Amino acid sequence: MSSEQNSAPDTAEAPAGAGPRPRRLTCAAALTALEGAALVIGGVWILVLALTGAPDDRQQAVTGGITLLVLALLPLLAARGLLQRRGWSRGPAVITQLMALPVAYNLLQADSMAIPGGIALAVVAVAALVLLVSPATTRALGIRGPGRAE
Repeated sequence: MSSEQNSAPDTAEAPAGAGPRPRRLTCAAALTALEGAALVIGGVWILVLALTGAPDDRQQAVTGGITLLVLALLPLLAARGLLQRRGWSRGPAVITQLMALPVAYNLLQADSMAIPGGIALAVVAVAALVLLVSPATTRALGIRGPGRAE
């Protein structure tokens, strides 16, 4: 390809909205990234315990740790997309929050130290959901409702 050819501008790289990123969008990205980071920390913790400790089933523990690390990709990629104002990123971020709510409920049903973790997870998930569906976030990501296509 020669340098004289005109290439079409890459619209995927352009931010969806003009102006500064809304604070709600930044907060939603931060909460989503926090959940992703927690999954990474949990996955690494399980792997370390599986490899250095004496779990009942080492293979199951390693599989669980790797699963958490892979699951962490969804919220981390969604948070990155939110910060870059990509419209596609809201879907994975919302899915992450919806998956977190049953986990929080199960933690709240425990008779242990997991209850504060369940409360924290529920608060983060609900707050992130509210931020993700706010009109300011929707406009900043360039998402149009039904019947509003150009």
